[in-house]
Amino acid sequence: MDGFKNVSVVKKANVYFGGNVVSRTVRFEDGSVKTLGFMQAGEYTFNTAEAEVMEFMSGELEVDLPDRREPLVINGECTFEVPANSSFSLRVSKPADYCCSFVKNK
Repeated sequence: MDGFKNVSVVKKANVYFGGNVVSRTVRFEDGSVKTLGFMQAGEYTFNTAEAEVMEFMSGELEVDLPDRREPLVINGECTFEVPANSSFSLRVSKPADYCCSFVKNK
């Protein structure tokens, strides 16, 4: 999906890691929430309260996920899931464009 219809966007940006990771919250009519963001090169660790589906549209990075022994290597497009109440770490070598979908009750 290249775009979203019938959504509202929160004007205030979510800014992490000194501005190296920035996202915008998108709310859907059915109550679901996604964030659209961009990561500069760097190393980041995120904690999850809810399960998440991370979709990368571009970038080069390695991701350490709680359910994998080896890092997930991404060069361009990739989608992966992150369990609720966990954390994941990323080592971004080329800027990355992403969409994070929050999954209720998973």
